[in-house]
Amino acid sequence: MSAAVKYTLGRIGLFVGVLAALWFVDMNMFLRLMLALVFSAALSFFLLRGWRDEMAGEMAEASERRRAEKDRLRSALAGDDQAEHTDERREG
Repeated sequence: MSAAVKYTLGRIGLFVGVLAALWFVDMNMFLRLMLALVFSAALSFFLLRGWRDEMAGEMAEASERRRAEKDRLRSALAGDDQAEHTDERREG
């Protein structure tokens, strides 16, 4: 399971857990939802740090792969790819 899915499910789970804890407190439903959102965000900052860091690492790797592929395609479109293939054939 990807880190983004784990982190998202963790955030949703924390929200539902905090909302369940606030369910029996006598207050307006909108206020209960807002408090659950704020408290679950604060808890996730501490409790889900590992998954958040893992997700950030996966996103950085994916970004680097996209950047490398984009550079490769740009050089291929510019004709630099022909020079690389010619050099490889001479070496081989």
